[in-house]
Amino acid sequence: MPTIGRQEVAAATGAKAEQIIINTLYAVGSFGRRACASDYVLDAAAIAKQLIGRAVKMVWTREDEMLNARYRPMAVHHIRGAITDEGALVWQHHAVAPSILRGTPFEGMMRGSLDGTVVEGIEDMHYAIPHLQVQGTELSVKVPTLWWRSVGHSGNAFVVETFVDQLAKAAKKDPVIFRRELLVKEPRALGVLDLAAEKSNWKKALPKGVSRGIAVHKSFGTWVAQVAEVRVNADKTFKVERVVCAVDCGVAVTPDVIRAQMEGGIGMGLSAALGEAITLKNGVVEQTNYHQYQLMRINAMPNIEVHIVPSAEMPSGVGEPGLPPIAGAVANALFAATGKPVTKLPLGTKA
Repeated sequence: MPTIGRQEVAAATGAKAEQIIINTLYAVGSFGRRACASDYVLDAAAIAKQLIGRAVKMVWTREDEMLNARYRPMAVHHIRGAITDEGALVWQHHAVAPSILRGTPFEGMMRGSLDGTVVEGIEDMHYAIPHLQVQGTELSVKVPTLWWRSVGHSGNAFVVETFVDQLAKAAKKDPVIFRRELLVKEPRALGVLDLAAEKSNWKKALPKGVSRGIAVHKSFGTWVAQVAEVRVNADKTFKVERVVCAVDCGVAVTPDVIRAQMEGGIGMGLSAALGEAITLKNGVVEQTNYHQYQLMRINAMPNIEVHIVPSAEMPSGVGEPGLPPIAGAVANALFAATGKPVTKLPLGTKA
């Protein structure tokens, strides 16, 4: 974000903002890392100030970046739920996480005293729950946090969708049927749910050792449902073999881009769900490079099918909504296979 970088370099060097020229490189990626204090730009400016008249090239190593990054917020959720004799749901949900917005140039986006990213996708969940109580608490920590693809939805969708499957089991109902009953007033949600179920052959029996899980979530104005097929081996290791994704993002302006964004979101979300983790010891990040911070390898990537719901609604986001459902869909497939609820990320390597 060159505007922020320009302001911060001016403040650090004593120069006027109009004297600072930032040549922006048009490049992909960087995601939320750009929307924060421009620490690497300030490093270069501090060196250049000592060497006036000389060009300076400053490069952070991967280790610099891993140890001095902005991290996806840690969160913990406490949920209680029940089904009344009349079949109505009771849901009490308390989410605790650090703020992303507080103390940044984007603090003005906060609504009231709570950072809405803590409870997004929960307080506005799409299920018809007559007795719903949502509470959010900001956890004050010194670990620097920032945006990650789909922001609060990335973790909150996992929590909501895995709990829905637990409620479905308590009600002794199929997870798709249970969701349909809760989405009767959400036709677009039903559209992606039904399409994902149809294209994944939800009702068809699977080979021995293979199970399915489903998740549905709305973020950035777009509905996405995903079905994950997971093979659990005799030694409890597992592999996600297939993901069927249905998306309703309004008018599909560029279908190939929509499919690519869904595939990319699934891959990124699956990588994080399976094994990515940052841990700290004595206040220092333990992962310094990719030998410790394990990204998903290409041989673990499942076959992905993306189906776009025909729509005349206004176009909505596709860059982020493909990510939130995948962790819940995989966790629910493991729940179906083992009977044990999965409530923690990353999922690890064994069911």
